[in-house]
Amino acid sequence: MSGAVHELKVKRIESGTVIDHIPPGQALNVLKILGIGGGSDAVVSMVMNVESCKGPGRKDIVKIENRELAPSELDQIALIAPDATVNIIRDYTVVEKHKVVLPKMAVGVLRCANPNCISNTSEPIASEFVVESTHPVVVRCVYCERKLSGNLADHLL
Repeated sequence: MSGAVHELKVKRIESGTVIDHIPPGQALNVLKILGIGGGSDAVVSMVMNVESCKGPGRKDIVKIENRELAPSELDQIALIAPDATVNIIRDYTVVEKHKVVLPKMAVGVLRCANPNCISNTSEPIASEFVVESTHPVVVRCVYCERKLSGNLADHLL
């Protein structure tokens, strides 16, 4: 047989957002960040642990129909998927494509691992973290200086 057979695992979307190059196993956390759960009426397609065509390894992909993500949502996704790419689709055409960019600060997104941190008390303050490193992602709490790294999804609020 001549030529490679190109197979789509998920159909194209007419309009919306495709988040590609999510680390394997993180697609469900991306949906958590976006507030998409079982009770949501959002139309979402997700594939997990598919081979990456850009090199060795696996990745997850999330397609959300009829929704373009807010910059604050992209900042949160960058914390758990710093190499993700975002495609904006309109009329079945990619009209915008870019990589996510880690913000310098993450406010109200992560829970500090220090149980004695003031951000984990009943004080009316939001958690605040400074992004200190991008590969791997390392963040530092501005209140207690505790650093978080590894799977930041475990610390999502």
